Amino acid sequence: MVRVFGHYIPRGLILLLLLEFCALFVSVHIAAELRLGEGVSPELFHDFNIKATVFSLTFVLIMIAVGLYQRSTRESFATVITRLFWASFICFWVLAIFFYLVPELFIGRGVFFISLILAFGILVVNRYLFELFSDHEIFKSRVLVIGTGNRAKQLARLRRKSDWRGINLIGFLHLKGDHDEVDAEDLIIRRDDSLLALIDEYGIDELILAVDDTRKNYPVDDVIQAKLDGVKITDITEFFERRTGRMEIDALTPNQVILFEGFDSSYLREMVKRLFDVVVSTVCLILTIPVMIVLWFLIKRESKWRDPVIYTQIRVGQHGKPFTIYKLRSMVVDAEANGAQYATKNDARVTGIGRIMRKTRLDEIPQMWNVLKGDMSFVGPRPERPEFVEKLNQIIPYYNMRHRVKPGITGWAQICYPYGDNDEDAKQKLQYDLYYIKNFSLFLDITTMIQTAQVIIWQKGAR
Repeated sequence: MVRVFGHYIPRGLILLLLLEFCALFVSVHIAAELRLGEGVSPELFHDFNIKATVFSLTFVLIMIAVGLYQRSTRESFATVITRLFWASFICFWVLAIFFYLVPELFIGRGVFFISLILAFGILVVNRYLFELFSDHEIFKSRVLVIGTGNRAKQLARLRRKSDWRGINLIGFLHLKGDHDEVDAEDLIIRRDDSLLALIDEYGIDELILAVDDTRKNYPVDDVIQAKLDGVKITDITEFFERRTGRMEIDALTPNQVILFEGFDSSYLREMVKRLFDVVVSTVCLILTIPVMIVLWFLIKRESKWRDPVIYTQIRVGQHGKPFTIYKLRSMVVDAEANGAQYATKNDARVTGIGRIMRKTRLDEIPQMWNVLKGDMSFVGPRPERPEFVEKLNQIIPYYNMRHRVKPGITGWAQICYPYGDNDEDAKQKLQYDLYYIKNFSLFLDITTMIQTAQVIIWQKGAR
């Protein structure tokens, strides 16, 4: 993992992105040679590297937006090809508009078309080779987990292939006095050898500390010696951060929360985030005025010009303070006559135009006014109802920590986890929210905003 502005990014993804950026850059040059040959126009090739860079950077950003650089995925190779096709299609239109507005950066019509075709073919081959070789044994670190109790059990629950990419899990080392909670009995190592002997025998590169009680039979001297010998030592909570982009609540202890690095709230950070929010929300409000007019007409027409267009609701904001959130009404007027409740799949309360707005997140456009007012941020944990917050505070540890920052229109949890309609989903989303709060940076905000596009494009989790 590489940490960029506090945010963990898998080395494999960074390598993949760099390789594909270079492949896109080269595809433009190959296309120019194929299209023009010896008949090179000096005007066209003026600052050609800059033009190729614009093409490559735009393509990569769109690939991020459609979900081709996700930390964890279970998608088939056929789905990857489909997303590459849509990335190429979107890139065509985005660059066509860009070249129309900035003609001095145009690479030529023929070169442009050939570049897109070459780029698609090269990216498909590159993705196939990446999938083929990324899990090869030679690229994996050999990892031993110390502990077989409840904290270690959380690791055994990881099922995604991408969570273990680059890792060869040797097993879980049982310590005397431990109560085994790990279900995979075949991975539990019960040996009387010293930890250092096991490290030598299995060629261990990294130790993950997942001991429930370090006061009982904890091989502290061997762990220290292993660190001095160059073995990487990682706490299980850090492992979850790096591999999954979330903080595993069941593996957290109060002492860890107290001593964690991160959770910074410096004046400079707050000022930069607020400036970013004001600029983005202002621009978005102006650009979406035509969309708002159309939606106002459609909502009014569907309700026979009787019911309101804007829907208001009380939500819990920063430091637990309530505020009024604004949304375009997507449900019938008496949707909560029986009290507050989560939206469910195929919810009968959703109107016809409301179903479209919720799928595309257009109902959340008025929340940009909340951002401009300072009630919300563009990126942050989604604001919840006071009724739900009161209940969740009682049953989920550390839940109130999510109110340390302003809630957001979109968030890290929204792009990493589908829509939730129960307490367990709320717990899972909290783990991503805590990761965001702990590792907040403008870089993570921008990353989240770009990846939000895939949630809208593929309609992930909308209800």
